[in-house]
Amino acid sequence: MRNGFCGGRPRIRRRIGFRHKASFYKPQGIPLRRLDIIELTKEEIEALRLKNIKDLDQNECASKMNISQSTFQRILVLVYKKVSVALVKGQAIKINNE
Repeated sequence: MRNGFCGGRPRIRRRIGFRHKASFYKPQGIPLRRLDIIELTKEEIEALRLKNIKDLDQNECASKMNISQSTFQRILVLVYKKVSVALVKGQAIKINNE
C-alpha cells in the first residue's frame, strides 16, 4: 500500500431492503458444532429476495441494490452455488447481518 491507495475501485455502498432475523439454518437433528458452515452475506440474501421472492428481473434487482447488472449476476451465481453446496452436503447456512 502506497500513499493510502490499495488499488482497484472503491466499493459502492449497496442498498439492502430488509434485515434477516434468523442467523442459522441447519439440517434437523445434527448439532451445529458438528456441521460445516456456509456463510451468506446480506448482499447475497438481498439478491435472493429480490430475484426469487419479489420476482424482479436482474436489471431491476441491480438498480434496487445500487449495483451494476453484471455485479448482481455475479452475486446471484455465487449465492446459488453456496446454497446448493449446503443443501447437497448437509451443511449449515449462516446469515451474516453485519
